[in-house]
This record gives sequence, structure tokens and C-alpha cells, in this order.
Amino acid sequence: MTPDTAEVVICGAGIAGIATAYHLTRQGVTDIVLVDERPPLSLTSDKSTECYRNVWPGPGDAMVTAMNRSIDLLEELARESGNVFRMNRRGYLFASADPGRIPRFIQSAQEAADLGAGAARVHASAASDYRPSAADGFEGQPVGVDVITDRTLIRRHFPYLADDTVALFHGRRCGWLSGQQLGMHMLERARDKGVRLMQGRVETIGTTGGRVSAVAVSGRTIATPRVVNAAGPFVARVGRLLGVELPVYCEQHAKIAFADTLGAMPRAAPLLIWTDPVRVAWTEEEREELAVSRPDLLEEIPTGAHGRPEGGGDSPIVLLLWTYHLDPVEPVFPLTFDPAYAELAIRGMARMVPAFARYADRLPRAVVDGGYYTKTRENRFLAGPLPVEGAYVCGALGGYGLMASNVAGELVAAHVTGRPLPPYAPAFALARYDDPAYRALLARWGDSGQL
Repeated sequence: MTPDTAEVVICGAGIAGIATAYHLTRQGVTDIVLVDERPPLSLTSDKSTECYRNVWPGPGDAMVTAMNRSIDLLEELARESGNVFRMNRRGYLFASADPGRIPRFIQSAQEAADLGAGAARVHASAASDYRPSAADGFEGQPVGVDVITDRTLIRRHFPYLADDTVALFHGRRCGWLSGQQLGMHMLERARDKGVRLMQGRVETIGTTGGRVSAVAVSGRTIATPRVVNAAGPFVARVGRLLGVELPVYCEQHAKIAFADTLGAMPRAAPLLIWTDPVRVAWTEEEREELAVSRPDLLEEIPTGAHGRPEGGGDSPIVLLLWTYHLDPVEPVFPLTFDPAYAELAIRGMARMVPAFARYADRLPRAVVDGGYYTKTRENRFLAGPLPVEGAYVCGALGGYGLMASNVAGELVAAHVTGRPLPPYAPAFALARYDDPAYRALLARWGDSGQL
């Protein structure tokens, strides 16, 4: 090992690149250079909502099986580190005021059970044995899905929700963690095994005889037989350095964080997601002004806001998100955000948690940040070899990078080392798009699983 050689060069020190390096070291590969022009985890990984879930739609069980594996790995890391990244299992709580959604909640819970997410339980009586989630930790907590349709039960356990809430879908092997602490823990473990961090821009990837031979980083050349493209929103750009067009695109997503001084959201709440379309309750005067300046804000928005408490102890911080524009965009940094976003997110959340409406007259000072979701058409990630010998990809983890990075990194490491692959590996290989049956499936693909 010399400064200008490596067994593997990983392009990108976000959560995908760090997880790949970590799992390579677990499989015996330690001569690794992790390259990024920015500090680790600082481009989009630290802008995440930091949540995880094993409730995903089909077709097939590949996504649920992979996420179960990734959560297994997260729990292993939590146990060995004393839960330094504060992993909990509070769950994802989807809520609706539409009685017509009740059979859909029940059907989705059964589908989740059939795909391996855990048992489906329906609570239609106030005498139900439904058990809320613990605020901290993940051991001994339920898995599967609880659907609550009894309004007395809803009011008993979630009195802060809108009075007209008629149904809840509580995904249980779900929660959140500190992404920064998770990433730094894995990076420190990888560096303990010899992984080197290099700051610089990947300029070219050289090939000799059809296989990877070198990576040029800010004028410095590293001889290597293997490269992993883990470049996050720039994964397509790095792919082109190998002459490979990756089937990905980017969406801009944002979130707000502010001190909930009015206590609108209980500190022990799960991740809260409103599933119904929402039209913001503007005043008549506001409607008249917006009709001229922002008529788009008067329209019904098909997806509901979601949010959760942030921080432990006495932290008053809440995170809120409401994605109302999903047009594909080219990734550009620094990002700019809709000036109305913070107000929209708060007003949207007020439909689910009415106490947030108290902020409408005097908006809190909120921090807005975000990044890009890099996605494939069906929103399933890429983890495996590229059509250049010695080249691999770990990317398109759009919107679920923290939860899926461990399984994706482990998959790439298995491809690199030639270890046996799990049954779900083909579902995340780039080669899936070469299969005529898969292309036909894409043409009729349904739910992408995006919140």
C-alpha cells in the first residue's frame, strides 16, 4: 500500500460511500481510499429526516427483505456502540380523515405482512390491546403494522390529532436515528481498519483493456483495479466518467426545523404523516393576495405534510416536511428554497395536528435545508457492478439513504469480494434493466414507496 495505490477507490464520502467502505473492511478489504471534495456526510446525508422503515410496497418482497436486513445491521451497530446514534422504534403513523381509506389501510397492512414486514393487526374496538411505542430504544418493541379504526382508541392514544381522524396505520419496525452519529461511527470503524480519506474532486477514471486502472483526484492519480461510484446526487456524472449512463434523476426535497415553543407536537410522538390531500386554510384576505402572487398555493396538494420531534431530553425542536413539487431537476449547490416553504409546511401540518395552526399569525424562525433525492424510475436503489470491469455503483438511495445504506454497502462489498449474494441482490443490480420481463414490469409499476 502506497499513497498512490489502493485496492478500492470509493467516489463519495456520504452515507453510501462510508457504508460501502465499512462493509468492505468487514469482508477483509482494508486498502481503500474514500474520496470527496467536501467533508464527510456534508452534502446531502446530513440534510436527511433520518428515519427508517421496513414497510414498503411490492412488486415482490425484495425491498422489504433488503430493508429488514439493513435494519438488522443498524441494530447491530446500535448495540455494539451503546446506541451512540440514538436509534428508536417509535414507528411511522399514517393518519386519515377519509373513511374510504380504512380498507386501503387494512389492505396495505396485510400486504406488508405478506411481504415480510411483520404481522398485520386491526384494532376496531376501544377494548383493543394496542400498545403505543416507547419513546426511546428499539429492543422489545413490536414489528408489523397496527391499523386503528376505533375513534375512541385514536383519541386515547393520540389526542393531539385532528378530531376528524378516523383511521391510523402504525408501521412498527420504523423510527429514526442520528444520521451524523451513525455515519461518523462507521467512518471511524473503517478508518481504524486502514481506510484513508482523501479530499479532492474525481476528475477522470482511467481504464486499461476494458477494466478500471486508475482514478485521478484533483491532479493526483491513484492506481486501482476497482472503483465504487457512491457520488450521491452526482452519481450520474461520475458514471459518465466510465462511459456509463445511469437511469437516475434528481428531485429537490426540503425540511424545516424550529423550536416548538407552543408545544404543538408531543415530544414522544412517532413520525406523523397525513395521507389525505390538503388545501391550506388561508384567510379570505390571504387568498386574494395569493391569487395574484402565488396561485399555486391555493390548489389542493395531493400529499400531506409529515414531521417528528427532534433531539432528546428537553429539546423543543421539531422537523416538518411537505413536498409539493416533484419535478426532476439538475443538482446544483448551494440549494435555493421556496420562500413560502416554511409557512406551507407549518400550515400543512396543522391539518393533522391542529395545534400548529397557532403559529399561523406569528411564524417561528425556522431553518430550511434539504438536498436531492437521487432516484431510479421505480425508486429502487443501485448496488452492484457496472458494465466496466472493476467498476461498481452504490447509489439512487433517494429519500432513504440512511436506512438503506448498510444493506446497499454490504451488497456492493459482496460483489467486490466475490462472496455469495443474497436472493434480493438482482433486484438492485443495474443489469435488471436488461431483462425484458423487468422492463415490462416497469411499464405497469404502481406505488414507488415514496412518502
